[in-house]
Amino acid sequence: MHLHPEEPEAGSWELLDDVELAVRVRALLPAENHALVLVDGRSGSGKSTLAGRLARLLDGAVVHSDDIAWHHDPIHWEDVLVDGVILPWRRGEAVCFRPPGWVVQGRPGAVEVPPRPVLIVEGVGAGRSGLAARAELVVWVQSDRDEARRRGLQRDVELGRTAKEAEAFWDEWMRAEEPFLAADRPWSRAPLVVNGTPPGGLQADSVLASGPLDA
Repeated sequence: MHLHPEEPEAGSWELLDDVELAVRVRALLPAENHALVLVDGRSGSGKSTLAGRLARLLDGAVVHSDDIAWHHDPIHWEDVLVDGVILPWRRGEAVCFRPPGWVVQGRPGAVEVPPRPVLIVEGVGAGRSGLAARAELVVWVQSDRDEARRRGLQRDVELGRTAKEAEAFWDEWMRAEEPFLAADRPWSRAPLVVNGTPPGGLQADSVLASGPLDA
C-alpha cells in the first residue's frame, strides 16, 4: 500500500462480516453502549461508507464533518461540532443544528441527530486529539494514496466539476489536509484500523487490523 511517509502501515489484516465487525466494535465500547465513535481517514479513503455501516450495526447516527465545516473552515471546526452537536447529544437531546456557514450562506435545513446510543462522526481530522479525548472509540481508515486520489477526483467530476477543476480542488485541499494529519497523527489513537482500499476486490469496510499505529 502506498502511504504518506509519516503513516505506519497496518498489518495482520482480517476479513470480518457484519456480525464479526459488530462484535469487534462493541468490545471496544463501554458496557452502557452510549458512545461517541470517530471515523477518521484521508480524503477518498472510504470513511463515509464505513460510518454508514457502523451506524446500521450499532443503531447509531452519523454526522459528517464536511457539513460542520461547510463555508466555515476546512480544518478548524472542532468547537462548532462540540457545542452544536456532541454536547446536546450527550445530554440526550435531539440535535437540530445549523452550523455557522449554513446561516451565513442561507443553506436550508440543519444537521439533525435523533437521540441514539451511538453517535458516529466521520471526516478528515475527526480523530484529532481534542475530539478523541471526548470519544469512546477512534477508527482510522487506511488507504492507498493513489487509489484515494483517483476516487476523490472521480467523485468531484461526478458532482459537476471538470477534470481540471477537480484536480485543482484536490491539490488545494491536500495543502490543508496533509500537514494537519502529519502533525496530529490520528492513527496513533485508533485501536481499530480499517483497510479502505483492499486488494482483490474485497469489500473495503470489511478488512480490519488492530491499532493504534505508530512508528
